[in-house]
Amino acid sequence: MMAYTNFIMKKIAILTSGGDAPGMNAAVRAATRTALCNKIEVFGIERGYRGLLENRFKKLKSADVSDTIQRGGTILQSARCPEFQTDEGTAKAVATLNEKGIGGLVVIGGDGSFYGAERLTKNGIPCVGIPGTIDNDLAYTDFTLGFDTACNTVLWAINNLRDTMSSHSRIAIIKVMGRDCGDIALYSGIGGGVEIILVPEVKLNVQRLCKTLENGYKKGKKSMMIVMAEGVGSSHELAQDIRSITGHDVKITVLGHIQRGGSPSMMDRYLGTSFGVAAVRCLMNAKGGRVVGVKNNEIFDMDIFEALKIKKVFNKGLYEMAGIVSK
Repeated sequence: MMAYTNFIMKKIAILTSGGDAPGMNAAVRAATRTALCNKIEVFGIERGYRGLLENRFKKLKSADVSDTIQRGGTILQSARCPEFQTDEGTAKAVATLNEKGIGGLVVIGGDGSFYGAERLTKNGIPCVGIPGTIDNDLAYTDFTLGFDTACNTVLWAINNLRDTMSSHSRIAIIKVMGRDCGDIALYSGIGGGVEIILVPEVKLNVQRLCKTLENGYKKGKKSMMIVMAEGVGSSHELAQDIRSITGHDVKITVLGHIQRGGSPSMMDRYLGTSFGVAAVRCLMNAKGGRVVGVKNNEIFDMDIFEALKIKKVFNKGLYEMAGIVSK
């Protein structure tokens, strides 16, 4: 932990970076109001690290974050910024924050955003990270902002597709986000009672998959649902393999960025609020280089450098249970 002695927090800034996630606005709202209640000025940085380099600061008042907790996306907007990843870009960002008298920065985003916060911390800017990514791929926390809402969006799609697939005795492939982490597919697949869940952490066996499908139809199932994380591969190639082996009709639905949007769930509103409060309290206590998270239903903070070292471990037990439930 980096502590800043003889330091009085007078101004903080907040930015959202990387892919947007439902619950980010709840975090911005909570961080803003917590700071204001403690007589700390708050500035929102529009369009993430790019906005930081472009000096896009906006002073935030309590009214500016009213009527936002139920909104998806991010009112501060987000953007990619390769320039910030350079030494020159980081130096420019530090100079801008120092010129404005910003004493601490709240960064809401995924691992790429946290690496940016890590660089700023090393250069003397106290930063606290809030995990905002629908993929749930940050290992130090049980859940990230947006994950629950994304899973509920997939669940909505599964429910609707089940109706039409059952009407025609078809097989459905629902492709969801998750390039390196299959949590969205795993959790939504369990919640939707699908027959097959495909994740990048487990090697795809097409022959075994087709046998499972055939067994399902033999048992009298009227439809077969497959949730497939994008990191598994091509849904079109898989559909063609299934058609060739089983002869059954296969329909593909790619949910894409619809998973990122929508009003955040109760859980993401709660987590966003709790994370926002915890992040500002860290800065008020002169604690920089931290991230906040949730573990066993408890909100906590830890060293950002240590958090980024933790490797994501796939929940094989949950996946195996899902297989038993599906059969």
